[in-house]
Amino acid sequence: MSADNTPAVDTRFYGRRKGKRLKPMQEALFETLFPRLVLPRAAKDPYGKAELAEGVVLDPMALFPRPVRAVWLEIGYGGGEHMAAQAAANPDVGFIGAEPFLNGIGKLLRKVDAQGLDNIRLYGDDVRPFLDHLPDACLEKVFLLFPDPWPKARHAGRRFVSPHNLDVVARLLVDGGEFRVASDDMTYVRWTLRHAPVHPAFQWTAQGPSDWRTRWPDAIESRYEAKALRQGRQPKYLQFLRRPRDTEG
Repeated sequence: MSADNTPAVDTRFYGRRKGKRLKPMQEALFETLFPRLVLPRAAKDPYGKAELAEGVVLDPMALFPRPVRAVWLEIGYGGGEHMAAQAAANPDVGFIGAEPFLNGIGKLLRKVDAQGLDNIRLYGDDVRPFLDHLPDACLEKVFLLFPDPWPKARHAGRRFVSPHNLDVVARLLVDGGEFRVASDDMTYVRWTLRHAPVHPAFQWTAQGPSDWRTRWPDAIESRYEAKALRQGRQPKYLQFLRRPRDTEG
């Protein structure tokens, strides 16, 4: 624990890497499509390309095969339903998706292939080391949708939302950029509301209960969200805007 009773950051950001055996089509896309989409790793990984050297800073706008007006990041995209839909609806935006779970990567590859999406790039590991290789104010939106809540107190340090990671997201977002968090786990919701609204770089946009009970108009229902609703859990939708840098205090 830190002096303010916040659990120390745990380097184990996720659990398992693979679940059921990949379907033949997914295995084929890992051989053909994935190498064209995957970004260099910030650490050695058998599923990555060349390792990023310490101190290397990437230009996110240059990661895509054609010009894009902005770059959005989704951390832990699950089966890729939300990111694929956003990429199809916003062809002028480049999307970086970070997901360590191979089955989730395989599901998204199917969607990218079927829809012919060319504005998605993938990072198949813990996203945190990669973020250190991105420049300031380079992202317009960051999505954290239905992350693993790590509900046990001893695992709280594994949650992505933390003072340190909020500092990182604040650094990467443009002024006025959005950080969206959705969860059906009230422990995670309370945890997020304990940290994000008090961070000097973020403003919680909610004006009333309907604002955190209603999915954003441009978002779609993911399979995780659908499962939560079937089981009687009501997701909460939290949106934070990046304050202008000259007004932080």
